[in-house]
Amino acid sequence: MKCLIVEDEFAARKLLQVHLSEYADCFVAVNGREAVEAFREAFVKEEEPYDLICLDIMMPEMDGREALEAIRQIEKEQGIGGLDCVKVIMMTALDDSENIMGAFRTGCEAYIVKPIRKEQLLQEMKKLGLLVQC
Repeated sequence: MKCLIVEDEFAARKLLQVHLSEYADCFVAVNGREAVEAFREAFVKEEEPYDLICLDIMMPEMDGREALEAIRQIEKEQGIGGLDCVKVIMMTALDDSENIMGAFRTGCEAYIVKPIRKEQLLQEMKKLGLLVQC
């Protein structure tokens, strides 16, 4: 599995890498703009798309929802839709219904409120079909 971790906080980024490294090849971006470019590079140029993007909402330059909109637009332009789209788990400290519903309307498949627990992350990945039930 190939995973893109998009997180501006160093400690959170490292923790996600530790949680995911035994399940995926992990790549990182520190803001939404880098995430969109990394996605475009992997998907369009290298033809080796990510299977999972773990995406923080609150980031500098371009937030997670803006990045997700851009990623979904790239997929649309390439004729990719539905279950063939990259799986996106939004990760944030924001736990209000407006942000949660907004994230799902933008196109994420799962939403986890920080602090991230490994068990919770793996459970969401299983629900998305990215991990086999143990």
